[in-house]
Amino acid sequence: MPALGFGTLIPDPAVTVTATRDALNAGFRHFDCAERYRNEREVGEALEAGLAAEGIEREDAFITTKLWNTNHRPERVEPAFDASLQRLRLQYLDLYLIHTPYAFQPGNDQDPRDQNGNVLYDKGVTLLDTWRAMESLVDRGRCRAIGLSDVGLNELLPIYESARIKPAVVQVESHPYLPETELLEFCKDKGIVLLAFAPLGHGMKPGLLEDPVVSAIAVRLEKTPAQVLLAWAVQRGTALLTTPKTAARARENFDITALPEDAFNEINRIQTRQRLNEVVKTGVPGFIAQGR
Repeated sequence: MPALGFGTLIPDPAVTVTATRDALNAGFRHFDCAERYRNEREVGEALEAGLAAEGIEREDAFITTKLWNTNHRPERVEPAFDASLQRLRLQYLDLYLIHTPYAFQPGNDQDPRDQNGNVLYDKGVTLLDTWRAMESLVDRGRCRAIGLSDVGLNELLPIYESARIKPAVVQVESHPYLPETELLEFCKDKGIVLLAFAPLGHGMKPGLLEDPVVSAIAVRLEKTPAQVLLAWAVQRGTALLTTPKTAARARENFDITALPEDAFNEINRIQTRQRLNEVVKTGVPGFIAQGR
């Protein structure tokens, strides 16, 4: 899996198409999708046309999508997988993730709620039940690897210990304000890739891109704050997802080089702690990020 990934959490369908093509042209070969984003068709269209235009083989791209919370029941996993594959115009997936550890009431409504606005959870299925159905997709060559998203160590451990096919990837929010050091060390020890989303801070302002330590390093190294943050993420041993919306931003985000050790350590010493997406604590679906 390429360390630099393009995240497709983009609300606008037309921007999804152009941004995906621009990311491909900038050099991105790792694309992260999800049923929940409601734009798999646009991503599939952009990738099919882009790969053909650039003469890139399907095997040279790494494509992920995610099972949404309403499809956790084992009998719903493969139909959901097939629907995503069809929308993405693919014959197989490189990686399939459980989007969150929370099962919602099964059905076509992605965000089922009661009359008071509370999420309707499905108590009739466990995360391990869902995982077993995911394992069968790997057994039959439908996807090459499976993993989890929006989990902490508490959710990961029991799955890891019980799984016949171990999680290959864990995708979580991670950046200098939320380094997830304990989870990262566990993943490194077990050969799991920690895939960081929101490495630039979900577009929140003021935030990581305005952080004085990051800004000072960027000036010193003649890099942008985004390039500094992305280099830090790769250097500490994570893969990452970023969502540039323009060709220029895609080129900027793809053009990263290793930080000097003193700069890397300065970022490690940042004391601010902030989680931007509370889904891991609440199960309430995360917001649509502004991205970068």
